[in-house]
Amino acid sequence: MEFLAKSNPQETIQEHTDNLIRNYYILKSTYPNLEIDWDMLYVACLYHDLGKINPKFQEKIGNKDIRSNLKNIEEVPHSFLSISFLDPNTLMKKGLSEREIKVLATAIAYHHEREYEYNKQEYKYQLDEIQQIIQEFHYDKLEDVKIKKISKKYFNYDYIYKRNDKTMFYKYVLIKGLLNRIDYSASAHLDVEYKNDFLINSLERMMDSWRNQKNADWNNLQKYMYKHSDENVIVVAQTGMGKTEAGLLWIGDNKGFFTLPLKAAINSIYKRIKDNIVVENIEERVGLLHSDTYSEYIKLDDDLIDFEEYFSKTKQLCMPLTICTLDQLFDFVYRYRGFELKLATLAYSKVIIDEVQMYSPELIAYLIIGLKYIKEVGGKFAIMTATLPSFIVDLLRQKEIEFTLPEEIFIDETYNRHSMKVIENNLNPEFIINMYTNNKVLVIVNTVRKAQELYDGLQPFADKVDLIHSAFIKKDRNEKEEAILKIGDTKSDDCGIWIATQVVEASLDIDFDLLITELSDLNGLFQRMGRCYRKRELKEEKYNCFVFVGEPEIAPSGIGYVIDKEIFNLSKAEVIKYDGVISEKDKIRMINSVYNLNKVKDTTYFKKIIETMEYVNNIEDYEKSKAEVKYKFRNILTCTVIPQVIYEENEDLIKESLSILNMKIDNKLSKAEKLELKKQRSLARNRILDLTVNIDYDKYSKNQGSDKKDIQLSKHEKIPVFPCNYSKEKGVEIKKY
Repeated sequence: MEFLAKSNPQETIQEHTDNLIRNYYILKSTYPNLEIDWDMLYVACLYHDLGKINPKFQEKIGNKDIRSNLKNIEEVPHSFLSISFLDPNTLMKKGLSEREIKVLATAIAYHHEREYEYNKQEYKYQLDEIQQIIQEFHYDKLEDVKIKKISKKYFNYDYIYKRNDKTMFYKYVLIKGLLNRIDYSASAHLDVEYKNDFLINSLERMMDSWRNQKNADWNNLQKYMYKHSDENVIVVAQTGMGKTEAGLLWIGDNKGFFTLPLKAAINSIYKRIKDNIVVENIEERVGLLHSDTYSEYIKLDDDLIDFEEYFSKTKQLCMPLTICTLDQLFDFVYRYRGFELKLATLAYSKVIIDEVQMYSPELIAYLIIGLKYIKEVGGKFAIMTATLPSFIVDLLRQKEIEFTLPEEIFIDETYNRHSMKVIENNLNPEFIINMYTNNKVLVIVNTVRKAQELYDGLQPFADKVDLIHSAFIKKDRNEKEEAILKIGDTKSDDCGIWIATQVVEASLDIDFDLLITELSDLNGLFQRMGRCYRKRELKEEKYNCFVFVGEPEIAPSGIGYVIDKEIFNLSKAEVIKYDGVISEKDKIRMINSVYNLNKVKDTTYFKKIIETMEYVNNIEDYEKSKAEVKYKFRNILTCTVIPQVIYEENEDLIKESLSILNMKIDNKLSKAEKLELKKQRSLARNRILDLTVNIDYDKYSKNQGSDKKDIQLSKHEKIPVFPCNYSKEKGVEIKKY
């Protein structure tokens, strides 16, 4: 008699468990030094699905050979029945303590995070039915399979809480989290891990190719990171010092996650690694993980890559190296139901946090809490940043998180890149016109509205002026990014004026001759300076950065709602002290002056960090669902819409794309046909999403109009058509902007 674990396609409990055991050995051989009780994990894999022997489950998934006589009672979730196959006496003889048996039973019971309200009668009836057919179940890895309700001292329908027993909590996190990893990979017929035996060789091959062209070698930053690869490290290094290569040298031949704040920057680094460093077997070596991963994989357009499998391996965290956003990893700090998978993976991983100064107060709070967990579970981290707010170091030390912080700041002191003129006024079009002399001028302001106003004021130069900000639909935004990258290329002889918001601060590798900017805060200012004379020496005695700090009674745009007012005032007080050449050391000195704990401790910005940390730490373990946390973590205050005029111009395209999206995947199709249909559906979805833009939720709710129309992408996802002015030149304009 066969006992099924899966129905489509059919797979027996024994076959599925064999897949788990295979992945168990892959994990153990790939990361043998992982500090986990391997025997406990093996038992968890072996027993996790035995509850599926239950006739009610077998009948439910279509096993025609097995029928249940219990017609009018609810099925007990299989994971809660599986623990009744455990024999505590046998486990104790193998050396497990009562507390460890409780960890094992709880990990198995909750490996699907199902809610179950214990009913003594229902549970007994279903155990009795299993007892009647258990002699028909045969598995070569299990001898003498017996079933008996487990004692309450080993399982009482509750979780393992950190506040009750920290040691057992982390043991539970590892057993439960890695059982999930192994189980999900087995269900998808994937290897749970792919060995990193390539990264150091790939980096050395790249260096050898550089040496053939010029007298190249790893710089001081890169050598430092390689030398300290067994430690948690924090390094400050100026833009252009090769932080990506330094981070990869620190990861070495280990499992690694490289986190960055913005998707555009992540896509760029993924492409660099794929094209220049890890150039072979990319689908088993390097993953890209953010909300648009599938779309980016399809763009690879490589017939040799199974995109569906590549995407699954990436989502399951199977890849040796993953480039990702912080929210894809660090949401575990909320300890939602199922968080153990990510934290257990980080127990044997190395995590790089790049450009930490760009994160919001909430994300900084999540980061500090997350690094504490990573340290306690056995993982490693490196923070690499162009500017380091010193209060972050203080907060990490307060949390007793050990790290190495070198006295050396990795900067190139052989030349200066910037000369700054501070102007105590508000930025106006006339100033920009006067500074344009057939050169490359980059204007960065704090709000979309200010950018649009300046664009209107520069209409006499319309053929030389372009605008980029967050209020363009994706299609137009992508085209504008390509255009600014083209003019911003060091080798380009093009000239013109680009007006931008903070969307260009870190995501785009561009180099302009002149920066004219509003002051936001000091971190933002230095990010903006990095778009001007990016890797060039300023040889002439002239200003190339003009910083408008506002008038005494009228601050630059966005102060108080986009930019924290107190941090702005601290930054302004520091900036006005300088005039002329500003060295990399000057920038570090200014950052240390503004972002030290004594100055920021009473600001709203810093209080938000502390409040968020307290809020997260006070949440009960397992209190929240993953969906709740996903929403909370991303702090979603925007709404994705299609502007009315864009909808009207593209109505036929949208209808055609929706018809493809609504096509069902028939089981009669071949695997290749199914994959092709999935690809076409993803492309159709992208064609619609290319017409969307994110706007503030408040602006959406106040201006949505009475005649509402939605584009229904799926059962649970729709995109509103939004009445607003829109043009390819200026983007979204809302009356009550």
